[in-house]
Amino acid sequence: MFRTRATALASLAAVGALLLSACGGNDSAADTAASAIGSSASGFSFLLGTAKENKADLSTGDLAPDAAPAVASTVRKPVIRKWVQLSSGKAGDLDPVVVNGAGFTLYRFDKDTADPSVSNCTGECATTWPPYLVASGGRVFIDGVDKSAIGFIKRDGAFQVTVGGWPVYLFSKDTTAGDTNGQGVGGTWFGVRPDGGKAGQSDGGAGDQPAGSADPTSPPAHSATFFDGADFADPAQGVAGPGCQNVRFSGSLRMSGSAKIWDGPDCTGKSLTVEGDVPDLAARGFTTVKSVRFSD
Repeated sequence: MFRTRATALASLAAVGALLLSACGGNDSAADTAASAIGSSASGFSFLLGTAKENKADLSTGDLAPDAAPAVASTVRKPVIRKWVQLSSGKAGDLDPVVVNGAGFTLYRFDKDTADPSVSNCTGECATTWPPYLVASGGRVFIDGVDKSAIGFIKRDGAFQVTVGGWPVYLFSKDTTAGDTNGQGVGGTWFGVRPDGGKAGQSDGGAGDQPAGSADPTSPPAHSATFFDGADFADPAQGVAGPGCQNVRFSGSLRMSGSAKIWDGPDCTGKSLTVEGDVPDLAARGFTTVKSVRFSD
């Protein structure tokens, strides 16, 4: 009888402790749990809203003393944040553009690749353009950026954030929140849009050409032949303009002149300007070609 009563009292005490904790024992933890929207394979916690809304420690993460771009470029070791915030916002003339929790613009580099995600900015480049790094198991606050657009690549003992597959960076000459001093530098650096495209581009970022693409020097093409395999292996399909034409094959192409190819139908998605014959489209970063645009 006594043992049964003692067990019942212990159970009531445990329930009471749980209720007390839920009602007010840890408001910050409760708020954070309420906004959680999942985690990644590397243990990152994704939370909806800003760091401030989620009651994060504002002396760490994007707001840590060494995390500002100009400061990060002078430290001897990479700045690894406990949390990062990805917000869709406006900076200068760029709207939309992704900014971090301190309001600094995030940039992408044309010499990187998005599929697969690879950074080609190292050494002195990474000093001028500090990679945006978060520790394994860190928190990622999402504010207007779709979770599906966010990824990570291993780097410097941590993970570099990617947006739409593109590794992202800060710029050492941005000294104030909202600066966009890196926009257009070298014709290869651009603020990153929430979908990974180039901010401030007239085509809305659709012309995201892989490294090695260039402005065409050949006259516009009006037709092309696409082959199913590399080195012009049959079967093949001939297509002709004007305008956008959908295609079936992605191995190689023969063409006199220049045109733009796309990895989506109806000239959507990632694009690349090509000139003349291309014996291996995969080597140019296009394993799939769905459409081509000729001169109108």
